[in-house]
Formats: sequence, C-alpha cells, structure tokens
Amino acid sequence: MMKATTVIGSWERAGDELPVVVGVDGSEHGLHAVDWAADEAALRGVPLRVVYASLWERYEGTALAGDHKPSEEVRADDIVAVAARRAREGRPGLKVSAEVVPEEPGYVLVREGRNACALVVGTQGRGSIVEMILGSVSLTVAAHAHCPVIVVRGSHSAAGTRGRVVVGVGEEGKNSAAVRFAAQEARLHRAPLDAVRAWRRPAKENVVHPLLTGNPARRYEEQAAEALEEALQDIPADVEPHRRTVEGPARDVLLDASRDAGLLVVGARRTHGHLGLQLGRVAHGVLHRATCPVAVVPEPA
Repeated sequence: MMKATTVIGSWERAGDELPVVVGVDGSEHGLHAVDWAADEAALRGVPLRVVYASLWERYEGTALAGDHKPSEEVRADDIVAVAARRAREGRPGLKVSAEVVPEEPGYVLVREGRNACALVVGTQGRGSIVEMILGSVSLTVAAHAHCPVIVVRGSHSAAGTRGRVVVGVGEEGKNSAAVRFAAQEARLHRAPLDAVRAWRRPAKENVVHPLLTGNPARRYEEQAAEALEEALQDIPADVEPHRRTVEGPARDVLLDASRDAGLLVVGARRTHGHLGLQLGRVAHGVLHRATCPVAVVPEPA
C-alpha cells in the first residue's frame, strides 16, 4: 500500500513570504479586522496589505470629477489611511501597504487571496441578533478564496486571539489543512489547541432494539477517536492538543466547543468542476452563528 503524502496549498508553501491581507470598509467591524490582521502579520513576520474595494467609479465616474476626486474616492483614501495608521500603532517594524481598488469587493479580495498567507475580513452585523447575519462579501470571500479566511465576528478585537483555538476535525485525516492552520495559530499566539471530532450513529441504528444500542455507539466513538489521532500526527511537537470526541451534529458540536474561544477553525473542501471553495453545511453554519472569529481553511481535493 502506498504511503499517503501530505498535500499543501500555495499559501503554506510560501507562507513566510506572502502578506496577510485585510479588507476594510470604514466600519467598526472593519477596524476590528484590521487589529486582528495586524497582530497576525506581526507574529508571522510578514507584511500587512490593507485593501478597500468599491464600485464608486461606476456611479460617480472619472469624467464627472473634473479636477477633483469623486467624493467616494476621497472617502476610500481616508479609510485606508486610517486603517494603515491603526495597524502600525504599537507594532514597530510592521510593513503596511494600502490600496483602493475601484472593483467589486468580493472579487477583489478573492483575487488578493491568491497571493496571501491569510485573508481577514469583518462582518456587517449590528446588535446581538443581527450579528448572526454574515455579510455577503465575507461569505463570498470565505467560500472562494485560495487561502485561509478569518472572519472576525462580533465585538472581538485582536485581544481575542489569546483565547483557545478550536479546530473541527473532518474527514481529511492526516492531510487536514485546517488542523495544520489551527496548530500554527495556537503556536503563534501561545494558546491552547482544542481538536474536536463529532460523531453520530446512523439513524437506522437509533430505532433498533434497545439492547443493541450500546456496542454500536462505542464503535463509532472509537472510530472518531482514531480519526482524531490520525489528523494530529504531524502537528508541531511543542503544540499539545486537547482531544475531544462528541456525539452530535458537527455544526452544533463545534459551536458549543467554541464558546469563549479565541478562534474556531474549520476546513472547506474544493468541489471538482466548481470555482473556488464550496462551503459545506458545517462551515456555512458556524460562519453565521459563531460568537468568536472563524477561520475557513481550503482543503485540497
């Protein structure tokens, strides 16, 4: 039998050279994303790239501007200037570049992700209820980017990175890019790593004779534990994960495990014949309902 090899993405192969990219929009959530991205870039020792994208040209047009910049362009320049200044505060030596791009935001950020080690975006929610609604740009970027995307949810600032890193272990086994990314985050931030594997008995076994429910349940739990061990084989030796196998739907298990966490990491596998990442139900669910920042990591096919 051939030994399985670890497949890595371009963001991993050139991770020490590629920048962290953050998308800004002038909102408070966007500034939280800047804080997170700046800390991430500083810890990784890579540059930070601040990007503001808008279709302002379509509505105002350079032909109408005369000798003056369109008002939206002026606003965009102010937004990236404030974001860049905020990123440099308290982070001496951090290289920061900024650009205003007159294109559709989701498209621009996905393109930026081809040459980034990570993308950071905020959400557009306001208030305890609306915060569960993910912005369309954030969802587009998480679904299609070629590198890990960190969606900074709610009122979490960069200080939240010091909390636990929770990673959902799926079917990728030893080749899980999500596990590798989570271990890297835990190591960078000197945070505990919680590796969680959800498991469920097939529905038909739940209605079989009650005397038969014990052993099958034990078998599925053992399989989950084995999958967990396989996924954690190659993480750095100085990262000691806490292992958990929990019966239940994966989305609910991860949401529960991530309470009071600094970051929740999930993988998203590419679908053959489709453009970019296609978010499964688990990734889609935690992006909409998690109370902590969520990282979506592309898994190789």
